[in-house]
Amino acid sequence: MQKIVVLDYGMGNLHSVASALQKVAPDDQVVLATTPEKAEGADRLIVPGVGAIRDCMEGFIRPGFVPLLNQSIESGMPILGICVGMQIMMSQSEENGGVDCLSIFPQPVKFFGTDLHENGERLKVPHMGWNRVKPTIDHPMWNGIESGSRFYFVHSYYVPAENNDAVAGQTDYGVPFAAAVTKNNIFATQFHPEKSADAGMQLLKNFVGWNGVA
Repeated sequence: MQKIVVLDYGMGNLHSVASALQKVAPDDQVVLATTPEKAEGADRLIVPGVGAIRDCMEGFIRPGFVPLLNQSIESGMPILGICVGMQIMMSQSEENGGVDCLSIFPQPVKFFGTDLHENGERLKVPHMGWNRVKPTIDHPMWNGIESGSRFYFVHSYYVPAENNDAVAGQTDYGVPFAAAVTKNNIFATQFHPEKSADAGMQLLKNFVGWNGVA
């Protein structure tokens, strides 16, 4: 039995993530950890996140999750970031007047802006709802998921896809952006797999079986 730890730092609907994990891994232990101590013995780590990135960063730092995450990365433990949980792994964000992030990835997080167009039509911000994701690399996390599968997004800020060698999947919403990024034993998504029906459940199932190697 594996211990799958979801970090609980007060930002996000963690119960929907935990519920989805329990469906794809009924024989594993899913733990919501509010402290690093509760994450001890983890086999897999999930970093969720919803809300303002400054609040997420403060909430993540306060309980001591930064050293835990760094140790987990160094150990090779499979790690999944979700939504703002992906964004806090970047270098910095334009949100809240500019916020320094964890710099696990060197890329920035940018605002979609208020003048976003596609095919001559003005697009609403935040980007909310279903959109197609095109995997840009072969990766075990995409097993059983067709290119162009639809996933659920809710976000006003994005990680650019251009000149970004960490991109694992791309979506277009006025601009091309990273729907997923990866680096060694980290895979992170801008979309919410726990809200993305069959494709999302397949991705979570892939994570439960992933050994952390691309």
